[in-house]
Amino acid sequence: MLVYEFKLKGKAQQYRLIDEAIRTALFIRNKCIRYWLDNSKVGKYDLSAYCKVLASEFSFAKKLNSMARQASADRAWAAISRFYDHCKQKIVGKKGFPKFKKRGHSVECKTTGWKLSVDRKHLTLTDGFLIGQLKLVGTYDLHFYQLSDIKRIRLVRRADGYYAQFCIAYNREIKTEPTKRMIGLDVGLTHFYTDSDGNKVDNPRFIRRAETALKRLQRRVSKKFRRGQKQSNNYIKAKQKLARFHLKVSRQRKDWACKLAQCVIQYNDLIAYEDLQVRNMVRNHKLAKSISDAAWYQFRVWLEYFGKVYGKITVAVPPQYTSANCSSCGREVKKTLSTRTHKCSCGLVLCRDTNAAINILIKALSTVGHTGTRAQDALNAWEELSLYLKSAMTLDKDSR
Repeated sequence: MLVYEFKLKGKAQQYRLIDEAIRTALFIRNKCIRYWLDNSKVGKYDLSAYCKVLASEFSFAKKLNSMARQASADRAWAAISRFYDHCKQKIVGKKGFPKFKKRGHSVECKTTGWKLSVDRKHLTLTDGFLIGQLKLVGTYDLHFYQLSDIKRIRLVRRADGYYAQFCIAYNREIKTEPTKRMIGLDVGLTHFYTDSDGNKVDNPRFIRRAETALKRLQRRVSKKFRRGQKQSNNYIKAKQKLARFHLKVSRQRKDWACKLAQCVIQYNDLIAYEDLQVRNMVRNHKLAKSISDAAWYQFRVWLEYFGKVYGKITVAVPPQYTSANCSSCGREVKKTLSTRTHKCSCGLVLCRDTNAAINILIKALSTVGHTGTRAQDALNAWEELSLYLKSAMTLDKDSR
């Protein structure tokens, strides 16, 4: 599935109608949650049928396209099914009980309620809100895909405007020659990651670099806030400027993580990394901002995505004892967070992060079938992997 995003250009009245459609979609989603709470044994198809009842009861809900109403019901069922799955898996702590949402930022249309122009540069929304024609601004070319391949359109409101996302059914695959390389990655705060070869990538620290400007914008918002009164236009403008700056920082972080993950995937055949529970790690209030700014989870998501696109192997291993154990002899060497050098009685002196990256690679190799338990075995195991990839490519060519 590909997602192409375009910015929407229209009139102020059209933007207000999009906001009304977003509020209506949120209303239907919350109503479906309430229907599930008040009735037992409610399933996905029951919520879809309940959308028709809502359209008959509320005139503004009838304006929303029928498939857009079903998409809102699907969102409600996604929250419910996630809660059921967490209960079955007996996850410790909160299970994610479905909640009512106060604010919505998007509305989805499936295969009806919209129409593309012949030149694929304009989008016309044909539901009851009568939004009309909007101009698509972007660099993607939709002529490469059939209209039947576009399975869903999502209208998104952000701080800097309105966007249209096209969800296209397409299996993206890029074939490359094997690089005969494999690495383990140990992420951190001093350096974003250190690989098993000793290479390090600096942490960009986007939020830290923008902190001075963010504080200045936040002070402006606070000064113009009037408690218990209607807010002025200056307050609204200051708030929007602050939101746009936050959006800029988040886009910088996402773009950097995406490009770095693609570079790592292209130059290696096997990538091992830690299976970190970032949601639990940010509970440490002293490190929460730095961990969130590092975007470890976002980097992992892009690694797994590009691994599927390029046909590379990505392995997530448990992080326990990767920093403490020696990568040469396997002994446990206890360290504090301030100890940055690994010194073992066997004579190995190595950077703490490099030692952890080698241990991560060793665990990954044992997961995918290798029997090496030492650093030397890990560094030599790429020969076995390259032979396997060559044989697989030969069989693939012969089958064609």
